[in-house]
Formats: sequence, structure tokens, C-alpha cells
Amino acid sequence: MARFDWAALMRAGLLGLRLRPHEFWALTPVELAMMLGQSKGVAPMSRSQLDQLLAAYPDQKGHSDE
Repeated sequence: MARFDWAALMRAGLLGLRLRPHEFWALTPVELAMMLGQSKGVAPMSRSQLDQLLAAYPDQKGHSDE
């Protein structure tokens, strides 16, 4: 299993992208790769994939954060 170079990733996120620590740690590896321009070859989600995701995880009514 490949190991992450956390120091380099943190420098890129915190110094290069100027993210706050909580913003950096909230990112997924895919999101960080996209922000660093390293996501070449990854196809965007299709409409049918989005529809499948929405069907699997529908919005719940009555659970507002307000």
C-alpha cells in the first residue's frame, strides 16, 4: 500500500491553496487532487449516475438545519 506524504499534501493545501486547517481536513483525497490539478482522466458524473445517487439517497423532508 502506498503511503501519503502528509507533509507535502498539507503544504500544498495550507500554503499553496491557502486552505484553513478545518477546510483541508474536510476534503476527500479526490477533492484535494482536483484542487491541485491532479485529477486528469477522471470522467465527470453522468446524469444517469446522478439520478441513481438521488434515488439511493433521497432528500428527507422535515430535517432542516434552520
